[in-house]
Amino acid sequence: MERLWGLLQRAQRLSPRLSQTIYKRVEGTQEGRLEEEEEDREEGAEPQTHFCHMELRGPEPLGSRPGRQNLGLWAAAGRRATPYLVLMALLIFTVAFLLGYVAFRGSCQACGDEVLVVSEDVNYELGPDSHQGTLYWSDLQAMFLQLLGEGSLEDAIRQTSLRKRVAGSAGMAALSQDIRVALSSQKLDHVWMDTHYVGLQFPDPAHPNTLHWVDAAGKPAEQLPLEDPDVYCPYSATGNATGELVYAHYGRPEDLQDLRARGVEPAGRLLLVRLGVISFAQKVASAQDFGARGVLIYPDPADFSQDPHKLRLSSHRAVYGHVHLGTGDPYTPGFPSFNQTQFPPVQSSGLPSIPAQPISANIASLLLRKLEGPVAPQEWQGGLPGPPYRLGPGPCLHLGVNNHRASTPISNIFGCIEGRSEPDHYVVIGAQRDAWGPGAAKSAVGTAILLELVRTFSSMVSNGFRPRRSLLFISWDGGDFGSVGATEWLEGYLSVLHLKAVVYVSLDNAVLGDDKFHAKTSPLLISLIGNILKQVDSPNHSGQTLYEQVVFNNRSWDAEVIWPLPMDSSAYSFTAFAGVPAVEFSFVEDGARYPFLHTKDDTYENLHKVLRGRLPAVAQAVAQLAGQLLIRLSHDHLLPLDFGGYGDVVLRHIGSLSEFSGDLKARGLTLQWVYSARGDYIRAAEKLRKEIYSSEESDERLMRMYNVRMMRVEFYFLSQYVSPADSPFRHIFLGRGDHTLGALLDHVRLLRSGSGAGAPGAASSSVAPGLGFQESRFRRQLALLTWTLQGAANALSGDVWNIDNNF
Repeated sequence: MERLWGLLQRAQRLSPRLSQTIYKRVEGTQEGRLEEEEEDREEGAEPQTHFCHMELRGPEPLGSRPGRQNLGLWAAAGRRATPYLVLMALLIFTVAFLLGYVAFRGSCQACGDEVLVVSEDVNYELGPDSHQGTLYWSDLQAMFLQLLGEGSLEDAIRQTSLRKRVAGSAGMAALSQDIRVALSSQKLDHVWMDTHYVGLQFPDPAHPNTLHWVDAAGKPAEQLPLEDPDVYCPYSATGNATGELVYAHYGRPEDLQDLRARGVEPAGRLLLVRLGVISFAQKVASAQDFGARGVLIYPDPADFSQDPHKLRLSSHRAVYGHVHLGTGDPYTPGFPSFNQTQFPPVQSSGLPSIPAQPISANIASLLLRKLEGPVAPQEWQGGLPGPPYRLGPGPCLHLGVNNHRASTPISNIFGCIEGRSEPDHYVVIGAQRDAWGPGAAKSAVGTAILLELVRTFSSMVSNGFRPRRSLLFISWDGGDFGSVGATEWLEGYLSVLHLKAVVYVSLDNAVLGDDKFHAKTSPLLISLIGNILKQVDSPNHSGQTLYEQVVFNNRSWDAEVIWPLPMDSSAYSFTAFAGVPAVEFSFVEDGARYPFLHTKDDTYENLHKVLRGRLPAVAQAVAQLAGQLLIRLSHDHLLPLDFGGYGDVVLRHIGSLSEFSGDLKARGLTLQWVYSARGDYIRAAEKLRKEIYSSEESDERLMRMYNVRMMRVEFYFLSQYVSPADSPFRHIFLGRGDHTLGALLDHVRLLRSGSGAGAPGAASSSVAPGLGFQESRFRRQLALLTWTLQGAANALSGDVWNIDNNF
């Protein structure tokens, strides 16, 4: 047996053939010990198998034959365990790798509501001229803040506010050339100007606007002095209006309905309304819808700060404001106003048919003393001296408005830094350049910040920075007439901008105080704004960020900060007309408006005094906020747009509609299709969120595909079922017209109020006073809303084979 054992081991060492260890019982032993045999077999031959009971023993004394056999047993067991050990090691390695991968992804992508958050690990490639290494987010942020601190915002604000720059004037032409030269001196890839010939309205010096008392014979008598005769309402209807005077608070539809409910009829009369809450254009449109013949607008002291230590608007000052319920050139609605372009004789439906005129608080006080009728409600009382305000009617007045229209050239100025990877995607930032008066707060601050950002980003380019997407800097003309320059550019290049303009950032009205911060924006940008606020220091709370300042008083920061986009902002045109997400930042006073906006007193000195010397710090904070927003939007691989935010907006509005489900059901009507479209949008958003979370950020093709899908969201909230020429603001949440959710809500409210005049806000939604609920109109409105919302859900889903809806 010893000899046989040696031969077998020798054969095992020399043989290249496959072998298998077989354990078999050796007969003739007391304990039935096991003995190993090596059975050689050819490849492919079936091995013989023996099944028997096996027993493993402990080690025997050295030198004994049983010990040698046990060594063989341990060797065989080791050989059999090796594959399992290898598999176990692979399993541990795989689990560790997956845990590390998830941890790394978590540092780059947000969980929950946000799509993407840039971490310190996200790198940015440099331009070809750079000799530095890779730049990270912290490097870019530090570079931006360092270079931004080198400029002088305060001096630029002062110098701009000293220049006369009414749209179309010689002073504006000179300023335009200076700004173009300033942009050309920077490291920009392209600088150019774009000129439009638009219809603007100006006062006629030879025939000034007038206000007269009317005598018993109904003829104009003594003239009331307009203490600020140069102040006027552009796009007011021209002509004369005569009627008794009625006090109508802020001139909102609900104010006029309240007036009517108290037995004072606004129809056929002149309305005296206070400045504030809604725009001049909305006040005049509401008055027209309720049958008024004209409107006088005055600044009431109660709407400004009551602090005796703060500056106040002089009681002899009137406030300027256009009354076109829209934006752009109202004489070419929906079309760009290029030179030599011929259009049919058409006007915007937002032009009023009644005259309007601003007056001073002194003249308003004189008129209020003459009013009779019931005493106005307590909340309608103001701050003018004298007896309590009465509703009227009062004495008869004659208003004459003689403004004239002039074809006027306006010029927008552009500067561009081309993107490295996605040059056809534009992140746009703009500021109004023109001003009716000194315009320090209205446009000088925004222009100064815009020029400083151009200089800063140009310096960053010289230091090796190159954004992924193009940065487009724009100085707008004609802003005081209703964002004319911005809207005309959008109308002229809408097809080019479609799915190319990523976001628009407005610098208008950026510094009106220093107590509170507001962001008027699209829901797509709310999460990003919250992140940026955590990166910017508060200008008046040392040691706090803007985010910490906001949440100190209200833990729900967005409820404190986020406001809807107003129609008198260029950002509104980008979103409601062009379908581009937009934001406008504003620092404001706590509980009071900046008193000098749109007046001759909007000077650098007054703005500096209102801010108690903190104007440079607040302007710097706006520049930091806007600049870091531009870096994120132009350089993140994945656009930081919260496409799921609109799901909450839809849910909130549908909750308002649901209150009337019972009333609709009684008429055999249902809101089910809107619910289904909203559900499809939520599912599409969640599906895209999961796809993004599980994807590789380094996959450029995939990232671009996701970016395009996110960029589609805002655009597809523009109703495709109405004409841009007839309804320029097609956005179903922000726009105006029967296709909007607001119009549908106003119409459904008529189920309970019974007439259009009884619905607050009805006039603003094209609900004619005196008409009740109309089933055919409701069905059309529901279809327009439902299919627009469904289209947005489908666009978010991506390819047609990925669309999953419940219709």
